[in-house]
Amino acid sequence: MLPLKRISLRSLTSYIDLIKSSKRAILGLGIICFYLILTILTSFIPYDATPDPECILAPPSWKHPLGTNEVGVDVLQSIIHAIPTSLKIGLFCALVIASIGTTVGIIAGYFGGVVDEILSAVTDIMMVLPPLPLMIVLAAILKPSMQNVIIVISLVTWPGTARLIRAQTISVKERPFIERIKIIGAGNLYILRKHILPNVTSVLFANMILTTAYAILSESVLSFFGLGDPTQLSLGTMLFYAFSTGALSAGAYWYIIPPGLAISICILGFTLLGNAMDEILNPRLREHGVV
Repeated sequence: MLPLKRISLRSLTSYIDLIKSSKRAILGLGIICFYLILTILTSFIPYDATPDPECILAPPSWKHPLGTNEVGVDVLQSIIHAIPTSLKIGLFCALVIASIGTTVGIIAGYFGGVVDEILSAVTDIMMVLPPLPLMIVLAAILKPSMQNVIIVISLVTWPGTARLIRAQTISVKERPFIERIKIIGAGNLYILRKHILPNVTSVLFANMILTTAYAILSESVLSFFGLGDPTQLSLGTMLFYAFSTGALSAGAYWYIIPPGLAISICILGFTLLGNAMDEILNPRLREHGVV
C-alpha cells in the first residue's frame, strides 16, 4: 500500500474513481451521510420529551408517524435525537481502538523478539475471551456512563486491530527500502513515524470504519441490557425502555421495530463502506477483481 504522504493527485483520483465504481461503497457512504445529516438536524430540531398521558403507546398516525412511547413521546423524534449519541460512541470507540491497536501492533511487529512475544500473548489472550460477556461484566462493574461504555468497548475490541497492524508492519519492515534506511543511520523512531505508520494508514482507515459499526452494535447491546448511560438517549436505550415497559407484550411494534431498523441500517452502512474501502485500498484484492 502506498504511504499516505506519497499519494499523488493522480492516485487519489484513481481511488475516488474506484469508490464511484463500487456500488457497496456508494450505498454505504449514502447511508452514513443520511445519518450525519440527521445528526446535524438535531441541532436545529428541539426535542420535546414532555410526557403526554393521552398518547401512551399510541399507534402510528399523521400526528405521530411512528407512534409514541410509554410516556407519550413521539418515537420518530426520539430516534432522530438518539442517532447522534450512537454515532458519537461508535466514532470515539473507533478512535480509541485505533490508537491502542496501532501502538501495540506497530511496536510488536517492528521490534519483534521478546517484545513481540509478550504483546502477541496479551493480544491472543484478549482475543480468546468472549467479547460480549466480557463487555457485560466490565460495564456492570463500572458506573454507567458514556465514557465507561467507550472504555469497555475499546478495551475488549482493540486486539483485532493490533493483530491486523502487526501483520502489516511485519510486511513493511521486510521491504528492501527499510533496510537501506537503516544502513544510512536512520533511527527506529524516524522509521516508525516516517515509513511504517504511513504504510499502515490505509488498512487502518478501512478497519476503523468497520470498528465503528461493531462499536455501535456493542453499545446498543449494552444499553439494551441496561448497562448504558441512562442519561443519554441512544437507539439501544430506546430498545431497553421499550422492552422494560412491556411494549412487546402490548403489541407496540412501532416502539421496537423502528429503533432496531435504525441500528441495523446504520451498521449496514459502515460495514458496506468499510469492506469496500478495504478492497479498494488493497491492491491484491483489486487485482483479483473483487471490487
